[in-house]
Amino acid sequence: MDYRKLDIFSPMIVVLLVVVYLIFSFIAFEYHLKELVGININTIGIIILGLIFYVLGLYISRYMLKNKNLVVNTDKLDKITSKRFILTLVILGIILQIINMIYLGGIPLFSGYLKAHAATRIWLLSYLLFLPSINILLAKYNDKKYYLLFIIGLLLFICTGYRTTVMAIVISVLITLYYTRDIPQKYLMLSIAGIFILLLIVGYVAVKSIEWQTWTLNPLELLFYRAGYTLQVLDHAVALQGSTHGQLLYNTLMGFFKSTDPRVIVGSTTLGYAHSTTSMIFGPALLDFGLYAMLIQMLLIGVIMGIMYHIQKTFNTIFVALYAMLLAHVIIWIETGPTDLVVLLFFIIAILIMICTIRNNKGGQ
Repeated sequence: MDYRKLDIFSPMIVVLLVVVYLIFSFIAFEYHLKELVGININTIGIIILGLIFYVLGLYISRYMLKNKNLVVNTDKLDKITSKRFILTLVILGIILQIINMIYLGGIPLFSGYLKAHAATRIWLLSYLLFLPSINILLAKYNDKKYYLLFIIGLLLFICTGYRTTVMAIVISVLITLYYTRDIPQKYLMLSIAGIFILLLIVGYVAVKSIEWQTWTLNPLELLFYRAGYTLQVLDHAVALQGSTHGQLLYNTLMGFFKSTDPRVIVGSTTLGYAHSTTSMIFGPALLDFGLYAMLIQMLLIGVIMGIMYHIQKTFNTIFVALYAMLLAHVIIWIETGPTDLVVLLFFIIAILIMICTIRNNKGGQ
């Protein structure tokens, strides 16, 4: 088998990473990190069912696109992704992030108190502008000076102390470059290793900077512990299916207008006290509406990612950037679950661009 021809960033990577996440979790259980005790076997069954429906969604997307003669409206696409416009969005995103830190009065990465208030509306708008635009810029315009903007933006988002945004930026840009540049295999592996180390460092520093935190775990133990802890929360969610009655979805959709964090609701429901908690990609839908809702969610994610994958492989350029942005967040959802309004907005942006610029050319007309 020629591993160089293996597409490591196909949507199937989500299945592989869920398995890796489970392995990390069971390492934490094996060593009883911070008294983790393990999970019920039924939870593993729920995860397998969710993955089956995700893969089913990928196959459905293939069927939906079968015999379709898709064409892209290049004029319209060029208008909405002109260099000046995209560059403006990138710079505006960076400026807003600087304004946000000035508004906070410090660097949230080094303060738990500041981090607790860092996700302002300014931050949300900054991230909403920066992530898609930097990926589109790098995908469509091969100019090395734009890497400087990527690095500046990345450093600013690192300063907020949120691992997920850093992960999304780094992973999405790596995927974008993977499909749009001829990256040698060894450099790709080094990049993945570098991302892993960066996330360990950011996560560890962020935890250690929380003034009331008393953990003594090292960075690697912390990685395993987070996986085990999150899987254990999912285990509680499986036992409490339908208990939040749609509150998570409602507060996710109202995230720009309400201050209630859906993850705090997850913590309150599964742990019995208010604590921002993640429950894997399967947890929120289970808590809100039960098993069938989770399976539908996984099916829809599979369909969307399958369609986006086919389109980016067919048309390249900005569709690579959109696919990279979405795949990065689905990968992150493996731990956090779909409880962020901004990510749903990314999905909407990608779908709207796809609808506006691509059509089925029936009869070759």
